[in-house]
Amino acid sequence: MTENIYKLVELVGSSSESISDAIQNAIARASTTIRNVRWFEVVQIRGGVEDGAVAHYQVTLKIGFTLEEG
Repeated sequence: MTENIYKLVELVGSSSESISDAIQNAIARASTTIRNVRWFEVVQIRGGVEDGAVAHYQVTLKIGFTLEEG
């Protein structure tokens, strides 16, 4: 069995559509530059309000990825 070592990075994803889209946007973008993304944890949810309505969502995530063997 291989022992994995993980690194955590904190990101903020945003979307004008939904919390789920904000999460997907953050993970999709991170995956273009970070290899071996394995999991995420939602740390905080917030959003912006304009004219009495939700204008956008922001989700702070921690993503975990495995480090490659050196």
